[in-house]
Amino acid sequence: MSPTAVHHSGLGHVTFLGAGPGDPGLLTLRAVEALAHADMLVGESHVLEVVRTHARADVGTAEPAAGEGALDASAAATQLVMTSARTGKRVVRAVAGDPGLDNCTASEMLACAAAGIPFEVVPGVSAAMGVPAYAGVPLSADVRFVDAATASDRCWSEVGASDATLVLTTTLQTVVATAAELMAAGRKPDTPLSVTVAGTTTRQRTWTATLATIASELKATKALPTPEGPIAAIAVVGQRSLQRAQLSWFETKPLFGWRVLVPRTKEQAASLSDQLRSYGAVPHEVPTIAVEPPRTPQQMERAVKGLVTGRYEWIAFTSVNAVKAVREKFEEYGLDARAFAGIKVAAVGEQTAQSLVEFGVKPDLVPSGEQSAAGLLEDWPPYDPVFDPIDRVFLPRADIATETLVAGLVELGWEVDDVTAYRTVRASPPPADTREAIKGGGFDAVLFTSSSTVRNLVGIAGKPHNVTVIACIGPATAKTAEEHGLRVDVMSPEPSVHALAQALADFGTARRVAAEDAGDPVTRPSERRPGSRRRARV
Repeated sequence: MSPTAVHHSGLGHVTFLGAGPGDPGLLTLRAVEALAHADMLVGESHVLEVVRTHARADVGTAEPAAGEGALDASAAATQLVMTSARTGKRVVRAVAGDPGLDNCTASEMLACAAAGIPFEVVPGVSAAMGVPAYAGVPLSADVRFVDAATASDRCWSEVGASDATLVLTTTLQTVVATAAELMAAGRKPDTPLSVTVAGTTTRQRTWTATLATIASELKATKALPTPEGPIAAIAVVGQRSLQRAQLSWFETKPLFGWRVLVPRTKEQAASLSDQLRSYGAVPHEVPTIAVEPPRTPQQMERAVKGLVTGRYEWIAFTSVNAVKAVREKFEEYGLDARAFAGIKVAAVGEQTAQSLVEFGVKPDLVPSGEQSAAGLLEDWPPYDPVFDPIDRVFLPRADIATETLVAGLVELGWEVDDVTAYRTVRASPPPADTREAIKGGGFDAVLFTSSSTVRNLVGIAGKPHNVTVIACIGPATAKTAEEHGLRVDVMSPEPSVHALAQALADFGTARRVAAEDAGDPVTRPSERRPGSRRRARV
């Protein structure tokens, strides 16, 4: 049943949706569609964190009240779901893993069926299947799945006598007792075992041992005891666990688990954060620059009108924000990309070019070399009165001067209308906990994409701790960082944010390899600071 269907009975509709084991990227396309149409989300807080991104901004949320046990929590969830559905709302009941493998969710479905409330089920990736894949432990065709909390003596006897690969849903605190149970049931003490917590998230941690040695392995890495309460774990018992050494692809990503500070404007941070996530990092976006309209808009208004009436041969965009400013002015006048007909368009780099394409404009000129004003000038043609009917260039820019580009264009014979399209101002300070993490070494790395981001971050939040890896987009930015007392660890090979992120990933890979070659544990930079917790974060 489609989530957009109309129910003439006056009742709403419930979608029991599998949110997967933790990685939001494992949500199915069907799940994303259902979330986009939801009026109410019901789920535990850690599940809502996974699914909320795909819901509307005005969606309601509700968390079942914690009871004495799972059945009490399920009863509370049932009440929330049915109350909302009876008012005609489209409710998404989000559960971890797959709802079809959850006994409590089954009881909630039965309650809806008994009340005549229409519902559907959107399967999800179960923890028992997804976590081993992220841990680099392939499962064989001969596999048994067991919930250690509900397994009977007969079940332990059967799996103990079997050679099948065993996938256990358990907790970190009880896995040692579970291993003992298996050995008592007949499994050999030297049977390989892997235990994974926080599976499929950037907090994932996996231990590899045998049934006999898992207790000493957990003790040696100070994983136990833990004060946080029961920590869910997936254990894989069998020879397949030995293949993890060759197949561990997730925890070996170059920046796995690194908290990386991205001090840019919010609009500019998104694509960079996506790239960092692909390297296993946890990006934390802190706007250091806010973009505001120019104090006097008349100059910009005259330039846009001149663009429409044929005053310019070229328009040159030196930033994504410049594209945004012109686009907003176009929309204010009821114009669209067709107003660029007959005008040549230049973009300073790939990101600016992409923002133009999204506007419906294909740039005529993008630097073939360095993505900067200097690179743009390298490829810019000189004014030719025979072939160029108009000698004027429209340059919408920030209130920060662009003398290099203006001077270069004038030298090539062009007249330039250098117009302030927007202002950049220092953003408000981030929350207190973010400022403390910056100064206290809570971040593993920070990416500086301009000298202004250095000055503004230090100004609004303080200087990053000396254990934090400092990565800069170019020599000028690095010089500013050093002037502020920062040690520059990574320099981008070219002035591109994507090249900067790749350079940080290469740094992370080299750091991991050096630790492994030296026989040292692979740690994040923030774990080196005084007072940092040595035991595994799970």
